Amino acid sequence: MAKYVGAIDQGTTSTRFMIFDHAGHVVSVSQKEHDQIFLEPGWVEHDAKQIWMNTKSVMLDALKRKNLSGRDLAAIGITNQRETTVIWDKTTGEPLYNAIVWQDTRTDDICNKLAKKGGLERFRTQTGLPLATYFSGPKIKWMIDNVPAVGKAVNKETALFGNMDTWVLWNLTGGVEGGLHLTDVTNASRTLLMDLFTLDWDEDILGTMGVPKEILPQIQSSSQVYGTTGEKELLKTKVPIAGILGDQQAALVGQTCFDVGEAKNTYGTGCFMLLNTGGKPVLSHNGLITTVGYKFGEKKPVYALEGSVAIAGALVQWLRDNLGLIESSAEIEGLARTVKDNGGIYFVPAFSGLYAPYWKSTARGLIIGLTRFINKGHIARAVLESTAYQTREILDAMYKDSGVKLITLKVDGGMVVNELLMQFQADVLGVPVVRPSVNETTALGAAYAAGLAVDFWRDYDDLRKNWSPDKEWRPDLKSGAGNSGYKNWLKAVKRTFDWLD
Repeated sequence: MAKYVGAIDQGTTSTRFMIFDHAGHVVSVSQKEHDQIFLEPGWVEHDAKQIWMNTKSVMLDALKRKNLSGRDLAAIGITNQRETTVIWDKTTGEPLYNAIVWQDTRTDDICNKLAKKGGLERFRTQTGLPLATYFSGPKIKWMIDNVPAVGKAVNKETALFGNMDTWVLWNLTGGVEGGLHLTDVTNASRTLLMDLFTLDWDEDILGTMGVPKEILPQIQSSSQVYGTTGEKELLKTKVPIAGILGDQQAALVGQTCFDVGEAKNTYGTGCFMLLNTGGKPVLSHNGLITTVGYKFGEKKPVYALEGSVAIAGALVQWLRDNLGLIESSAEIEGLARTVKDNGGIYFVPAFSGLYAPYWKSTARGLIIGLTRFINKGHIARAVLESTAYQTREILDAMYKDSGVKLITLKVDGGMVVNELLMQFQADVLGVPVVRPSVNETTALGAAYAAGLAVDFWRDYDDLRKNWSPDKEWRPDLKSGAGNSGYKNWLKAVKRTFDWLD
């Protein structure tokens, strides 16, 4: 019997393959970064072919590191950067344009034109989403309208669309030789094209958006056996592909947030808080997203409220790569600790506009409160604090929408190793912040979805046994971070509004 489950974690900056045992422990991991392509201000692209090559490379490397083979894997799950859009030709397997990344803002004009009738909330009742550049649907329309190769392939009926989960799955299951053109409900719910209630593509929105249904993948659950690995030279055996979850929903599953009111926050390139709201969608009136949390097999879907922040860990990378204030991301905590507070400055990283709860694509980044007293330590501290303050805004909106008061926040992602940030986050929220012993919850959630489909794990209780806390930060209510500091943050945010005409 196979002892392990593998997970492909295709993220915004890199692709990983992780192997987990039954206790949810990491057995092996391999990771490879891919290029970030910035052709114009606000444009962000990836080379989809490079990502697929990296996916194959890390899968083989992770197995090799522990002298394992495909026969040791009971199943493979996929988790991915959501909304990132790729269109390829099914006869050649070649992408027809670079993948347009979720952060990209080039579809602003498309969204504004669609919003002339019904405003930004035009499709919220059906999709749970506002009209925004974030989602896949407008990206598809932009490609059809602006990339001749895409328009030609659509007319010839050889074009296929997918978020990165679909692109990876299609290649993994054979590509031009019978690759499966599927997605799961969590990724489909991020396109602005899926009806939250029917869990199928909305014909009216497709017509309005100008997206042909023929190019879209079939929508499936998040946990079922879709097919098997098709490339003989890759794993040399047929391993079931049995789980797909968008990255933030995967983290919700990895954190075992299976009860209504449980929430997690992932601190990665962006920052994403999800609150389990149960079997019915809760439509937000306070700037949040209603999304599918997960759907396992034939069970009914579980929904979530989500607050999406575009720039979190990416701001630390910006401090490193664009300003050169640090040589590695890990150095920011030490630099921030050289000062006792932020010195009165606030950094609002609206590099690609503001996401939840504002949804203002015309906002741009701002540093305010500068005096000659300020040094690079204060800037580093303001960078970290911006993530915590943005999370507070999301939590406040969630409480207004759901009435659920958070007792504890489960956290994961690359930034949670920063203990200064975690303590500040607890101070700002006024609730304990808990980091799990296995921090790789996104990949773990994909592994759980795949493992449940093949009975590697039996049920939710089986998964809950694997979760344990690593460290907890309790709020210091005397710090003022959740009161005066937060008040100043809100003032700073308002000054970023409508910078672009």
